[in-house]
Amino acid sequence: MADIDLKNLTDRYVAVWSEPDPDRRRAAVRELWSTDGVHVLQPPQEMRQTAEGLGFDRLVLEARGHDELEVRVTRAYEEFVAPGTFVFRSRGDADRLHDVVKFRWEMVPRDGGDVAGVGLEILVLGADGRILSDYQFIEG
Repeated sequence: MADIDLKNLTDRYVAVWSEPDPDRRRAAVRELWSTDGVHVLQPPQEMRQTAEGLGFDRLVLEARGHDELEVRVTRAYEEFVAPGTFVFRSRGDADRLHDVVKFRWEMVPRDGGDVAGVGLEILVLGADGRILSDYQFIEG
């Protein structure tokens, strides 16, 4: 596997979720994820509880391939960043073991204030350094 600059990778990953230009966002998705890359989200606890109340014992959300990944990233941008409410940033704690990278990010109010959300990313990288699998856990 290629030598990976973890700071560069995590900075680019976090930046794609805040990219306002659709063309740049599309290009960034294609640069970060492999063609059949997958983003798997463990939803926040309240969503899991709602699913359990409906009789589903497990709720996992998944976007596979560039088109679905672009929709996922765009939706998060439109909900959290575009209104001017929040920004995403890396916590600077990236670590790598072979082809697996883990790091945390946080969502903070654009105008300052307490952290509004934290997530843990587990990325499995391909030989070309692009993401094959992206597991996201919302921690708070």
